[in-house]
Amino acid sequence: QVQLVESGGGLVQPGGSLRLSCAASGFTFSYYAMRWYRQVPGKERELVAHISSTGGTTNYADSVKGRFTISRDNAQNTVHLQMNSLKPEDTAVYYCNTIIYERARWGQGTQVTVSS
Repeated sequence: QVQLVESGGGLVQPGGSLRLSCAASGFTFSYYAMRWYRQVPGKERELVAHISSTGGTTNYADSVKGRFTISRDNAQNTVHLQMNSLKPEDTAVYYCNTIIYERARWGQGTQVTVSS
């Protein structure tokens, strides 16, 4: 079955960096676009970054543009989110996502906390 497993979250000081990873299995990874979302309690899940199936096209939310970079390794079935210059408002649970047969698939999420 489809599985998405996020890792790499943690506590970091403002201005610091983290690299999130999402390991995918149960589907042909290289066929599908991948996304990172984030969510804070009481708010809707927010799309942070998107990458096409080949990695040739990426898009970012305005709030992270220039600080975050999404990438993928189709040989390793993984997608990454490099987060630099982190701010307290980046604190959230980060989720990996893809859409297969018009159904959204989600990982369990990884907590990112930016605080001094």
